[in-house]
Amino acid sequence: MILTSQILLWTAVVVQALLIAALARQVGILHERIAPAGALTLHQKVEIGEVASPMTVTTIEGAPIEIGGKREGRSQLLFFASPDCPVCKTLLPVVRSAASAEADWLDVVIAGDGTKAEYLRLRGTHDLERVPMVLSEAVGRAFGVSKLPYAVLLDENGRVASLGLVNSREHLESLFEAKERGVASIQEFLARRKEA
Repeated sequence: MILTSQILLWTAVVVQALLIAALARQVGILHERIAPAGALTLHQKVEIGEVASPMTVTTIEGAPIEIGGKREGRSQLLFFASPDCPVCKTLLPVVRSAASAEADWLDVVIAGDGTKAEYLRLRGTHDLERVPMVLSEAVGRAFGVSKLPYAVLLDENGRVASLGLVNSREHLESLFEAKERGVASIQEFLARRKEA
């Protein structure tokens, strides 16, 4: 009786181990099939590779800042946010982190078109004192921003390297990855890989 129960128990353990191994294999296969989601590119006013018209605007402190144009070895990330956008608020710590981590090649600017008081509160709440903020409806119109949060990455020559609606850290990082790989979006990169 004890021998029979031991055999049945070990049989159950071996069957479970095989099932777990089969499930792990299936998870691996699914992981390979599911592509990372990059920033969603909407029907935008500007195209990837297009030189953005340089413009000088003022920060909320009143200092002039250049948007676009050639930037000796530095790229510029424009992050469009609003104080009443909950997703924007969750991404501001990510933007602050990116500004710090990528400071050797990237200048980050937060752009919006609300009131100065709202953006000063937003900056204080999210510890963004080191990130310039501009309030300019013209900047948003120049890049065809229609939904928030939205980001535009300009390369060293003032060309639009990547852009899109960003709802997560992965979406924001996909803009950097797309620029590094010389493609408009991660989706385009993955499509090229499948064709090859």
